Formats: sequence, C-alpha cells, structure tokens
Amino acid sequence: MSENGTSGQTATATLHSSLNPLYSSPNHPSGSERTIEPSVRPRTLRRTVREAITHRPESNATRREKALYAFAKRALDVFVTGSAILVLSPLFIAIAVAIRLTSRGPAIYKHTRVGLRGREFTCYKFRSMSVDADRQKDKLREKNQHKDSRTFKMANDPRITPIGRLLRKSSFDELPQLFNVLLGDMSLVGPRPPVPSEVEQYSWDDLRRLEVKPGLTCIWQVSGRSNIPFPKQLQMDIEYIERQSLLFDLQLLLRTVPAVLSAKGAY
Repeated sequence: MSENGTSGQTATATLHSSLNPLYSSPNHPSGSERTIEPSVRPRTLRRTVREAITHRPESNATRREKALYAFAKRALDVFVTGSAILVLSPLFIAIAVAIRLTSRGPAIYKHTRVGLRGREFTCYKFRSMSVDADRQKDKLREKNQHKDSRTFKMANDPRITPIGRLLRKSSFDELPQLFNVLLGDMSLVGPRPPVPSEVEQYSWDDLRRLEVKPGLTCIWQVSGRSNIPFPKQLQMDIEYIERQSLLFDLQLLLRTVPAVLSAKGAY
C-alpha cells in the first residue's frame, strides 16, 4: 500500500483522518489509504471499528430478519459446541497429556485476539509451538510466505514442536476454541480472529472483517486456508458478511469436514 499523491487519495486520506485521528501513513501494498496507529488502546480501537462500520451501506435484511438470524446462529453455536465438547473430552485430555509429555510449557496457549467490533478477548488453542515462540516471531518476519505484513504464515516454522505439527495438520490445535464459541466470543462460522498487531496494520476497508463475530471456519478456511493470500482472504470474508445466513453457515460447516481431512493449506 503506497501513497501516490493523487488528489482522490489525498481527499480520502483527509476524510479518514477527520473521522478518526488514529490513522497513519500506510505500510502495506493493498491499495488502501490508511492504517491504525500501533499505540491504539482497545477501547479506542473499538470506537475506530464502529466508525468504519457506520460508514458502510446497510444490508437489505430487516431488523426482524437480523434478529432471527442472530438467535438461530447463537442457538446453533451453543448446541454444536456443547455437544462437541462432551463427545471430544477424552481427545482433549489425550492431546493435553501428549503436549505436556513431549515439550516444556502448558498444554493450552492463551493469546489475545480481536473480535466483534474491535473487542479483544482471550483465545484458546492447544500449544503447538515452543514456549518462546512469540519472542522469536520478529526474527522470522522476513520469511513470511504471505508477503503481507498484516498476516504471518510460514510453512516450515521452526518454532513448531513435533506434536504441534500433527495438531496443526489435523486442526486439532484449534479445538479449545470451542470454548470461545460457547462463551460467545466467537461463532462456528465467521472470519478468523486476528491478533492485535495485525489489526494495527489494517486499512479502513480491512476493518470490515470485524463487523461480525470471528469464527472457527470461514470461506477461505474451506478453500485453501493458509495458501490464500490476505487480500483474497479479506475478499472472501466480506463475501461471507454480505451473504451470511443460517443456510450458508450450515453449508460452510459441512464443507469444513473434507477441508480439515485433506489438510490442504494447514501449517
């Protein structure tokens, strides 16, 4: 993303700055004009996201239709995740024991993610990396396979433990996020939740991903996962936001099963 000095972009940048003073010069090649300052506090970030969403056109759905969809979606989330946690509890225990026996550190990795309208929450995963993985990340940024600083993906990440590689291939590392869905921080279907450092580099348009609750699966998760570059992921997430319905959610959930089994793009 670069500034080219044209009058149109200057006007847009001025508009964004007037709407919110937290936007700074761009640093990624997406073509959008502004990004968020790294020092933004969560409450200010939520206000920024609300402003970005407010300036989007309203959907054609009525208030009653939106309410019914929200109720049905939440009911589906609670029923499916509650049932899954009960059924998969022996697997949870087995994975936790295997992690503790094969590497130093806790079985569960707690990290901060950004959810609906910029609200931060604690996200749970089975730990698949060494305990100092976060500190090593800066040294590995130049090997980011997405070539886009807004996301970080590396196929042969040296921080991943042997059992962690198996967990990531099978997507079992994300099973604890069922508790995030049960708690209401996430949904079964929705854009994947970003980390705050990624959101700090979002453009005004990128913030649209935060219009809905993040999910366990989404369009790009069943279409190639990490092999899909961020701009395409963003496009697919916006497609979901514009098309979301209970039927579409069920279709994506069904497509998730073969996607997980194929392990395409999982690393």
